[in-house]
Amino acid sequence: MSSVFIRRSLLAIGFAVVVAAFALVALPYFASTRIVRDRIAWEMSAWSGFRVAIDGTPQIQVWPKFQAILTDVTLSKWSEPDSPPVIDAERVEIDLSAMAALRGDVVFSTTRLIRPTLRVEHTAQGFFLPALPTGGRITRSIDTARDVVEANPANPDTGRLPNDPFGTVEFRDGRVITAADGKETEILTSLNGRVGWATLNGGGTVSANGIWNGESVSVDIASAKPLLLLAGGTAPLTVSVKSTPATFSFDGTVNVSENSYIDGLAKFSAPSLRRALDWSGTTTASGAAIGALSVSSKVSGGMGRIKLDSTEISLDKNPGMGALDFSFSEPVPVVAGTLAFETLDLSAFLAAFTPIAMPGSPAPQEPSGMGNTARVNLDLRLSAASASAGAVQMTDVAATAQVKDSLSVFDISDATAFGGTIQASLRFDRKPEGTQAEIKLLASDIDGAAFGAAAGMQRLVPTAKGTVSVILKGPGRTWDGILENADGSVSANFGSGSLGGLNLPEFLKRSQEGGFFPLNEVADGSVPIDGAELKATISKGVARLDKAEANSPQQKIWLSGIVPYAGRGLALFGGIVPRNPPAPPAEAANGPPVGRQATFFVGGTWNTPFISPINREQTAN
Repeated sequence: MSSVFIRRSLLAIGFAVVVAAFALVALPYFASTRIVRDRIAWEMSAWSGFRVAIDGTPQIQVWPKFQAILTDVTLSKWSEPDSPPVIDAERVEIDLSAMAALRGDVVFSTTRLIRPTLRVEHTAQGFFLPALPTGGRITRSIDTARDVVEANPANPDTGRLPNDPFGTVEFRDGRVITAADGKETEILTSLNGRVGWATLNGGGTVSANGIWNGESVSVDIASAKPLLLLAGGTAPLTVSVKSTPATFSFDGTVNVSENSYIDGLAKFSAPSLRRALDWSGTTTASGAAIGALSVSSKVSGGMGRIKLDSTEISLDKNPGMGALDFSFSEPVPVVAGTLAFETLDLSAFLAAFTPIAMPGSPAPQEPSGMGNTARVNLDLRLSAASASAGAVQMTDVAATAQVKDSLSVFDISDATAFGGTIQASLRFDRKPEGTQAEIKLLASDIDGAAFGAAAGMQRLVPTAKGTVSVILKGPGRTWDGILENADGSVSANFGSGSLGGLNLPEFLKRSQEGGFFPLNEVADGSVPIDGAELKATISKGVARLDKAEANSPQQKIWLSGIVPYAGRGLALFGGIVPRNPPAPPAEAANGPPVGRQATFFVGGTWNTPFISPINREQTAN
């Protein structure tokens, strides 16, 4: 290697070092004088379509990367310069191309918005959206893409889409606000995320997390053709929303034009549906706790109506299948459809829309701002191979559930239970003065003992086939409150069988002896009966027995008096008399004569009744 070549190489390297050093020294000067002052605001305006103002003094940082640091940046509508800005940020960091800066050009690669504020407006469709720009490169690109879509909506020529670079936009510690009646309200806070969109004709992603309604939520959105989507065309879209109250995902195709539609697979799950509804601000008429819900379904439809086909649903671990229809044409959204369950907990289902607490639960609190109407109306047809409502077990259940504004109705049109069939109706009407409830039950050809056991009555219930009818109406916010104030009637008729929980010979013997005694002491037996009948009138939660009789082959057992629901007390007068006047009987070796009679008073409570004889047994004449 010659010395001349070595000298020339060293000179070239030295020249390159001098040029690099000069560029490094000169770069901040060129940037500050030719870009920051004259070009960054213009370039941001040209892209966004908003009027960009930079109030703070710009700073240029060369190492470790070349970037412009701007403070007090606002993006406002050109037509409304005096209105609050659409976007403002305390600090904006823009990564720039160093070589482009030396040429006097601006090339953004990444833009970071620090503590930005986005102002949105409440649209007539119920969405919160920011004001749209009237110009800018992005708007012109969308207009060009719209022409492409209109030329061939079914198969637009994506090769004609603008291929301008967009880059990456990051935001940290942001918020979204809206103004109403001159007062600003925060919708989203602690907002952090990233928009990645290399070129406008390519794919894009959005990842963000923040706090909404007091809960942390993260959102991920991706589309292979976002520009087509913004231009009113059809494009693939995936959405994932994750939070503690609920999760949601969608994978399919979407069109957001005037004739918008959606088609794909959607999944939703919530460990507590009540919490999820309250969190979202959308709730039914219920204030009670509602358990876990998960839904997976094929989704299709438009802005006014969405269908869920092949729907798999699980409510409180009760799996079901069916189809649902969401309609948004009315002021209050309507959910209609048909669901079939293998097993169903009706108590959990009722809690989803009834405005009263289930038995044993406290009175529900009204959701904030809800008033007396529901924010979701329902019209559902239900079926279940087996179902339960507390201690009641049913099979082959057919039912309907309806919510219409302030009215909630649940009907069991047919079900098998207690060895017979039942029909039931629950109606709740939310009025300004309070919730009014109406309860109807018709149980036909049922086993009285099984019915009594489910109702908590273990004694003096006929083990026989019969019919029970219950009609109650009253105000209240809990089941106990309604029953304590209800008006209505109860009737029952049973055929031949037996009356459990009564040792009649021992009862007559104790009555003859005098002195009160607990009914439990003479409950180890049963009495054969030819039939039994009950008629009671309910007034303000107090049952007055109009007729209560059970006929054994030789005697009639009857009761009269009142049974208040509140306090579960008893105030009854009763008697045991022969059905036919007998001849004077001989004393039986194992007890008193069956032809004798007794009258008595029944006091105490439902669970611990006491018998107080009124007069000693005497032979019927």
